[in-house]
Amino acid sequence: MKRILLILLLTTAQFSFAQQLKIAKLKYHGGGDWYSNKTALPNLIDFCNSNLKTGISKEDQVVEVGGPELFLYPYIYMTGHGNVVFTAEEAQNLRKYLIGGGFLHIDDNYGMNQFVRLEMKKVFPELEFIELPFNHPIYHQKYKFNNGLPKIHEHDGKPAQGFGLIYEGKLVCFYSYESDLGNGWEDPTVHNDPPSVRLQALKMGANIISFAFSSR
Repeated sequence: MKRILLILLLTTAQFSFAQQLKIAKLKYHGGGDWYSNKTALPNLIDFCNSNLKTGISKEDQVVEVGGPELFLYPYIYMTGHGNVVFTAEEAQNLRKYLIGGGFLHIDDNYGMNQFVRLEMKKVFPELEFIELPFNHPIYHQKYKFNNGLPKIHEHDGKPAQGFGLIYEGKLVCFYSYESDLGNGWEDPTVHNDPPSVRLQALKMGANIISFAFSSR
């Protein structure tokens, strides 16, 4: 009887843990500041929980590229300003995660473009980043972005672009370039963006989260 009760308790605990939605920031090597945009994810989580009723854990989660914990998160956020390096083992782990149903959002905080493109080639040597058309579902979840990715911060005066890696017909990695969504998610005291700009960033972030959760 005690053994049966123990099994039931363990099963219930595992089920409850599995039901907890969590997202995380990706920690990588190479000297790039993977830890930037410290208030971005917590604010995006609050926005999604309030407006999408997602129930995402508010804990500040960090996961390493090569770690087994990667597979606990349906959405991984990657940002920074500089160098990115994946080992062969890390690239293989990330590939397994993405093929298995995970979703990676790369958000260029300015300066990581040349590095992250090379490293993602280690993950998917057979794929190229393609610019997503404005009618892609990621732009048309709860919030409609008929002109694609919103421009949040000016860097080189280039238009904001949304790129993707598509594996066997499925978008597994979304790359927001020249937009800097994460800066728009941060506390107003960090970046003095107008409320309307911050709202656009949060809405687009909510769309990405919604897409990531629904496309698994």
